[in-house]
Amino acid sequence: MSDEIDNKTLKRVGIGAGVIAIAAVALGLAVRSGASSDLAKTAQDAAIPTVAVAQPTRGEGGGAAGKDASANGLALPGTVQAFNSAPIYARTNGYVRKWLVDIGDSVRAGQPLAILDAPEVDQQLAQARADYQTAVAEQKLAQSTSARWATMLDKDAVSKQEAEEKAGDFAAKTAVANAQLANVKRLEALQGFTRLSAPFAGVVTSRSAEIGALVTSGSAGAQPLFTVSDVHRMRIYVRVPQAASGQLSPGLHATLTLPEHPGRTFDAVMTRSSGAVDPQSGTVLIELQADNPDHALKPGAFAQVTLPVAGTSGSVKVPSSALLFRESGPAIGIVDAHGKVTVRPVSIGRDEGQRVEITAGLNGSERIIVTPPDALETGDTVRVETGSAKK
Repeated sequence: MSDEIDNKTLKRVGIGAGVIAIAAVALGLAVRSGASSDLAKTAQDAAIPTVAVAQPTRGEGGGAAGKDASANGLALPGTVQAFNSAPIYARTNGYVRKWLVDIGDSVRAGQPLAILDAPEVDQQLAQARADYQTAVAEQKLAQSTSARWATMLDKDAVSKQEAEEKAGDFAAKTAVANAQLANVKRLEALQGFTRLSAPFAGVVTSRSAEIGALVTSGSAGAQPLFTVSDVHRMRIYVRVPQAASGQLSPGLHATLTLPEHPGRTFDAVMTRSSGAVDPQSGTVLIELQADNPDHALKPGAFAQVTLPVAGTSGSVKVPSSALLFRESGPAIGIVDAHGKVTVRPVSIGRDEGQRVEITAGLNGSERIIVTPPDALETGDTVRVETGSAKK
């Protein structure tokens, strides 16, 4: 009897243990399935990028080219150059005896800059003068001989052949004397090059001349001993995008600003245009000129040039970071209300640095992706960052 009770008890315990084991397995499977589902959902969410969006702003349409450049204009970098600039090289071999001016000095036209010692040229000139004197003496002797033989020919004392020979000798000696005189003048001019002078009034902007230094004329690697720049008026060269070049003409006034003169502006007038578009940059080179009475504008300086160019009518502006560059050209990523992306080709009017003018492809009501991923394509899904859809 007790054995039957023990068997029943064992059966009940076994059944209970089996039920518990089955429940534990079922619970484990359920937890694992839920974790897998959560992981898949997390991976799916992570695959959708979160982007910031913004709306384009309206460009400045219309307007006259004569408007104030500071209020409505195209800002571009420019290079300031002297009105005239001349590097001064040595035209003869020699040594620097002394230099008379230094960088920053104002010079007048013809003012001496340095003096060279050229002993070889001095000796060559002395020899050339001696050769010329010899040629002149021989010329005079040939002249008198020719005259005497011409007189004797009139009296039939000599043959005509002999008289013509003396006349020919006189002509040859005259040619030799002229050649020697030309050589003397050449060496005198070469000796004059030992005195370096300013070609025009201006400022000395560089000096490499040192006392005792050997200078060689015609050397390919030679650097100028001085550079003289005429800075009373400056030239400013600017490369203008092709789209804006049609609004520019000589006489147009522009505004210059320089980093070393914050808050100060300079007036410049456009004088000429190259009239051709550079195929590499798509820009037109123009030249402006500005008076420089206080020498505030320096040759070689960088300047920010603001041209009074009106924006394209109907254009919009977007952050430059929003541009996507594809083989077909620039494009913008647009997001609809459901987070779907459309990559739309656009046309760029002008680049203003942080912002870019779009002349075609946008109407201004779109939500554009401010910093799109490089791999963004039409049909992709994105998540819009909360509070980013601002103008």
